[in-house]
Amino acid sequence: MSALHLSRLTYSWPGSPRRIHDITLTVPDGLVALVGRNGIGKSTVLRLLAGQIPPDSGAAEARGSVAYVPQQPLRSGTVAGALGIGETLAALRRIEAGSVDPRDYDAVGDDWDVEATAAVALEGLGLRGLTPERTVATLSGGERTLLAIAAALRTSPDALLLDEPTNNLDEPTAERAIGRLASRAGTTLVATHDPRLLRRVDAIVELVEDDERRVSARLVGGGLDTLEEVRAEESAAAERRLTSAASRLARETADARAHREGASAKERYGRKQRETRRFIGGAADAKRNQAESTAGRTSALHAARQEEAADALAEAKAAIPRDRRIVVDLPDTEVRARQRVLDARGLVTRTGLVADASVMGPERIAVLGPNGVGKTTLLETLIGLRPISGGEVERHVPAGYLPQGLGLPGDAVTALEAVAVAAPDRPVGELRDQLGRFQLRGSRVEATLGTLSGGERLRVALARVLLAEPAPRLLVLDEPTNDLDLDSRERLLEALGEFRGAVLLVSHDPEFRASAGLTRTWTLGAGGLVDAAV
Repeated sequence: MSALHLSRLTYSWPGSPRRIHDITLTVPDGLVALVGRNGIGKSTVLRLLAGQIPPDSGAAEARGSVAYVPQQPLRSGTVAGALGIGETLAALRRIEAGSVDPRDYDAVGDDWDVEATAAVALEGLGLRGLTPERTVATLSGGERTLLAIAAALRTSPDALLLDEPTNNLDEPTAERAIGRLASRAGTTLVATHDPRLLRRVDAIVELVEDDERRVSARLVGGGLDTLEEVRAEESAAAERRLTSAASRLARETADARAHREGASAKERYGRKQRETRRFIGGAADAKRNQAESTAGRTSALHAARQEEAADALAEAKAAIPRDRRIVVDLPDTEVRARQRVLDARGLVTRTGLVADASVMGPERIAVLGPNGVGKTTLLETLIGLRPISGGEVERHVPAGYLPQGLGLPGDAVTALEAVAVAAPDRPVGELRDQLGRFQLRGSRVEATLGTLSGGERLRVALARVLLAEPAPRLLVLDEPTNDLDLDSRERLLEALGEFRGAVLLVSHDPEFRASAGLTRTWTLGAGGLVDAAV
């Protein structure tokens, strides 16, 4: 029996029209992904299953033991504390130092090899060499997530709930973590947008939202390729329904027109017959009344059919996904073929990285390297956001920076205000027009950032960077796909397609890098920076 089950589950967010509506679903055993566009409620579903929040009605049942690892799971303490072995290890240390206190022996129990087993668990997730005494504050975001997963796995839960566990993980570490999750027994439900993980899952639970802001769920057997096939078939079926509905409305409209024309001809014929007195007196009135009654019923029937056909067409149109492509002309971002963009000579960053590097023309360069090597530090040093410890950097063109987390202002700021800060001299009407090209229109332009979906927030962040004054000719992106749903990833690639300048990109996502039109790679390591053509 599966460890996770939703029964008639309903949940409403305070102050939001969106609501989880009457979901009944059993999550199968194995590795299962929980997907859906940004902001639809994936984290909330995990918290409901973990028992952290109650539903409005229905039930979120988790049978057996459950472990839950949220995003950004650990903030303080030590590695030993996070693994739940702090007291055992402390008692073991006292015994090794000569303690004969029975309480220490009781605390250790049978776990005399606790340090060795913890090291094996950490190594299995790519955390080799992490000592129990090390503080969480000194770990990277990816290392904290892996430590939390290791702690959860040590309890061998019947159900493991994970929220975006592969964010910030380099490729080898992510593959190791995914393999560990795929091999474990029980049910593992993972909220994720990571294609690396989505291609390895046994099934996918997709959250979808209708026009009334009701969130429902469906189960798709298989991984990302299967989900894309299902979506493609649904899209094709929706197109067929649209074509059929349009044809039906055209037929009903033509039939109604023909009826009106026929009725008009009969009326003219009747008037002519009355004028020639072919029918007289009561017979003429009866004939006219009968004709009018029949014509009225037939007209009403045609009108009803037309209305039904029009409703069917409107419903078919609503089922077609709206075109949300980003199409914006950015001529001021252009960099000529051999134009100098950036030069770094003998650069020493605050993390000790030494680098010589240059960017010339509209190159697209991926910055690679393991977690913690200093990729973000290098980017921010090159564009002047961090001080250098040695060497020099020359920037020949304006730079735009999209950091991890998007770098947006507070939630109370509107989309228009957020973009206007970056282009204060641009007329409001022009900004509105440009935001429309980023698929932000009407009331969404005046909406506060806190009310926007994840995809809308991405488009605001892109607009802030790409519409800035002066226009950026070097675009710097630091893990831009973290927390982005599959649709938003496509929107980001579209924006990159319109950009005419140079690009520096940090991303652990090989599929995104492959689609970004890279020309070179900078690989960072202990020896510095290695520059290579793609």
